Amino acid sequence: MTGNPTIFRTNLRKVLALGLPLAGSHLAQFMLAVTDTIMLGWYGVVDLAAGVLGAALFFAVFTFGSGFANAVMPMVATAASSGQETEVRRATRMGLWLSIAFGLVALPLFWFSGTILTGLGQPEDVIPLAEAYMRLLGFSLVPALIVMVLKNYLAALGRTQVAFWITVGAVFLNVGLNWMFIFGNFGMPEMGVRGAAIATIVVNLATAGALALYCALQPALKRYTLFQRFWRPDWQAMGQVWRLGWPIGVALVAETALFSAATVMVGWIGTHELAAHGIALEITAMLFMVHLGFSNAATVLVGRARGQRDQDALRMGAKVAVAVSMAFATATMVLYIAAGPFLVGLFLSPDEPARAAIIAIGASFLIVAAVFQLADGAQVMAMGLLRGVQDTRGPMLIAAFSYWGVGLPTSYLFGIMFGWGGEGVWAGLVVGLSVAALLLMLRFWRGPGRADARPWAK
Repeated sequence: MTGNPTIFRTNLRKVLALGLPLAGSHLAQFMLAVTDTIMLGWYGVVDLAAGVLGAALFFAVFTFGSGFANAVMPMVATAASSGQETEVRRATRMGLWLSIAFGLVALPLFWFSGTILTGLGQPEDVIPLAEAYMRLLGFSLVPALIVMVLKNYLAALGRTQVAFWITVGAVFLNVGLNWMFIFGNFGMPEMGVRGAAIATIVVNLATAGALALYCALQPALKRYTLFQRFWRPDWQAMGQVWRLGWPIGVALVAETALFSAATVMVGWIGTHELAAHGIALEITAMLFMVHLGFSNAATVLVGRARGQRDQDALRMGAKVAVAVSMAFATATMVLYIAAGPFLVGLFLSPDEPARAAIIAIGASFLIVAAVFQLADGAQVMAMGLLRGVQDTRGPMLIAAFSYWGVGLPTSYLFGIMFGWGGEGVWAGLVVGLSVAALLLMLRFWRGPGRADARPWAK
């Protein structure tokens, strides 16, 4: 599959050098949500369910907005590898502009989230807390999107370590602030799930500020003058980022909204099931961050090869990235099957009366999750490869069909109509992810990944 062993090892080092810090950064970023879930689980089941529900809907909105940040990565990688420094600055600036605009436009969705949750038939005892949580959390959207743009800008330039360490620091800050605001320590009022939202706002603002300072002051990056005359619009570059970014956002939100819809369906089944679903989803999403890191590495490597017009490098980098992701997926399957109850139990207080029931339900969800690991890794890797060659509209249509045309109806059919419960809802996810993986991989390897393809000619 990978040809000459020496070439394979060279590309493996490149994938790991980019992918591991990116995976670590994504894991650290996701640990912000995980620490919220763990600490809310120790605070109370109703607050946990409210946090799970609110975070799922917030993440769906955030994911759509992050399409513009994800467009920055391949554009900067291609421009930098071909020596176009001005294009690096233009793409990143307009990615920031579009992300900030989206964050402001989306605020009303969070303010009126209670009405949305009521219409979705969620538990009455959870809705007031979830609405209060989302109203606060909405103010963290703009800084969270700024963080995404700057991380992708740095990743495309091969500067992955700084984002990793800043994000690790943010996790520790989040734990401390949660301890203060959720539980009412250090003289702060006890605010439960509202406290978790306030902590998230502070952490995202601090992270965005730290990354912006690094980008502005790091000597090797000064030549890009990223923030010089930042207020000046660049309509041509904005149009390029828009055309590449909105299909990425739609594709991302198609998958994320599938999981959010699964959360809604599990909410129809019961509060214990919703809490277990949230925990299992946190675990699977946390390890998915590793796949996402390698997918980002593939985007950068393919983008660079495209800028250098080197089809052999493009194909070899893609093959090695896929191999690494599939190896990790196999290891994850073993972990879910062998240690499911232990992993779920970490999110619950030993004194929680419903602990045994939630652990049993959550462990059964992880058994199903083990089945879709290869498909989930393959689909996100194929997305990364296609973004590297700036192919986003076709993948958007494939994602919409796979997740909403196949996955969502199958989840409803298995989980609600057939009465299989939460496990049936998760089984539908397996089907949707598998279809997406197959179609996206075929699109790359039969298109820009062919030996005779010339993706830079687009």
